[in-house]
Amino acid sequence: MTTVSTAPELAPSHHRPNEHRPSLGRLTAVELRKLVDTRAGRWLLITIGLVSAVIVTLLLVYAEAPEQNFTMFFTTSLLPVGVLLPVLGILSITSEWSQRTALTTFALVPRRERVITAKLVAVVLAALGAVLSSLAFAAAGTAIAGATGGAGTWRIEAALVAHAVVFQVASVLMGAGFGLLLFNTPLAIVAYLVLPIIWSIVGELVRPLNRAAEWLDTGRTMEPLFTAEVSTGQWQRLAVSLLLWLVVPLVAGMVRTMRREVA
Repeated sequence: MTTVSTAPELAPSHHRPNEHRPSLGRLTAVELRKLVDTRAGRWLLITIGLVSAVIVTLLLVYAEAPEQNFTMFFTTSLLPVGVLLPVLGILSITSEWSQRTALTTFALVPRRERVITAKLVAVVLAALGAVLSSLAFAAAGTAIAGATGGAGTWRIEAALVAHAVVFQVASVLMGAGFGLLLFNTPLAIVAYLVLPIIWSIVGELVRPLNRAAEWLDTGRTMEPLFTAEVSTGQWQRLAVSLLLWLVVPLVAGMVRTMRREVA
């Protein structure tokens, strides 16, 4: 007697429905939550907000009345916040290795490039949030200045806000690039802070390197972003410096992350 099996035949793998995988939006939401899940990340975000508040307060107390305006409040907070944001970018990458969660993360999402992309999108959103925070504190400072005898001028160039976005996004991505490249939080932070400073000093002191420093020193190439007008030549210098300090670490770090064994 012939027995007929009723078990369903498994379709070949290329005919099976695609396994459900989280969307980039969901992965980004997870990475945004990770930014505040750790004590270091949470306090760093709080510190970024406090820095903007302290700067506005100092300007209200010590700045001359004509200087107490929206543009001054906003631009003065950009640099200190821009120093802290790259640390956030570094932590978003290196925390996976320092807290030994990389194995779980890459097991759940085997395509590592999707995880890295989500992390980069998350830190970019954090940078945009920092710009909005600076605008909010600047608005509060302007309102207070207007009520206490300061200039209280609300006028600000839209280009200046756009330049602030470029500055903060580039800064946080540079930090993320160093994190991808080095994996180690203290090493990445030191390298990010020290290497550009060393290059800036060498480019200033060594005469043959003066010309190169004008194109490769981010301290110089990003300075025009604090003004409303940036010339074509300044944009070109900024692009070249970001190619060295942002694109190269990101690409090299991506390759290294894709190849690294997860223990």
